[in-house]
Amino acid sequence: MTPGGPSGAPGVVVVTGVSRYLGAHVAARLAADPRVGRVIGVDPPAAGGELTDLLNGVERVRVDAGSIGGLLTDLDVDAVVHLALVSAPDQQHGGRAAMKEQNVIGTMQLLAAAQHAPRLRKLVVRSSTAAYGASFRDPAVFTEETEPREVPRGGFGRDILDIEGYVRGFRRRRPDVTATVLRFAPFIGSTADTTLTRYFAQPLVPTVFGRDPRLQFLHFEDALEVLHRSIVLDHPGTYNVAGPGVLALSQAIRRAGRVAVPVLEPGLSGAAALARTAGFGRYGLDQVDLFVHGRVVDTSRLEREFGFTPRSTAAAFDDFIRAHRNGIVVTRERLAAAEQLVLDGVRQVRSAAAGERS
Repeated sequence: MTPGGPSGAPGVVVVTGVSRYLGAHVAARLAADPRVGRVIGVDPPAAGGELTDLLNGVERVRVDAGSIGGLLTDLDVDAVVHLALVSAPDQQHGGRAAMKEQNVIGTMQLLAAAQHAPRLRKLVVRSSTAAYGASFRDPAVFTEETEPREVPRGGFGRDILDIEGYVRGFRRRRPDVTATVLRFAPFIGSTADTTLTRYFAQPLVPTVFGRDPRLQFLHFEDALEVLHRSIVLDHPGTYNVAGPGVLALSQAIRRAGRVAVPVLEPGLSGAAALARTAGFGRYGLDQVDLFVHGRVVDTSRLEREFGFTPRSTAAAFDDFIRAHRNGIVVTRERLAAAEQLVLDGVRQVRSAAAGERS
């Protein structure tokens, strides 16, 4: 590996997805580390430039995924950090088809290029606890060895399974490369802007009638710390990355000062669609199943191998609450949509009760 400091940190690092929030912050943090020689941020030609101010010390290259092979070879890249994943479909930008193209096909092309990069010595891949799925058959706690009981219904979970399958193949073909896969719990915190934070920022939060799933969160700053350690140190393997402890959904909603609106389980997808219409964010089946069944993972391997324990799920969520203490501005249109959500939930419960009596 090209010398980058006494720790053996990589000299040349390529970070994919630097036009996105996570990728930009990881690249900026690496560029500020004197142990790292050179940081190159890679994005497709059409990527936005909203986070340019963060990337003053990062060399940016815009290239299609199919052309990245030449880049890895020409620049004598030591390490690749793959963060260019989409967690929810965006109907304005190609929907589910575009999401799968970026997540699955993009990763496959990147790994094919990495396989033929002679100087490459380290690969770090962003994954997700969505790989375990979420169903009524789940164990109380997932370890890294736990196989999903069912294939995830959501597109992101299925993409993650494909991505990790490609990484396993890469490990067999390039055993000389230290490959690290990080299964992140949903991000939260004072600066994170995700589907999950938008869900809890709603004044009225749709939940499933009779369900109170256990949830884990990961503070965004702790995600950056784990990624940074994965790059400048050697931590081969697959790791669950989450804040210790759990919060029940009802606890999280109360802590956030919101009001839960129970709907019947078949109606939650409709509630999510209504929330999208009201401008609260994008929700897919991955998020719906999480809010129905919950998910808890064991992080003892991370704590043991990295010597680092993320702040607890409760502490991460409290940081999010402090940053959003004043809530969001509720327009007349959003208020009307929220009222309709309540009415729809009441009708569903009444209809179900009437059906049981008959």
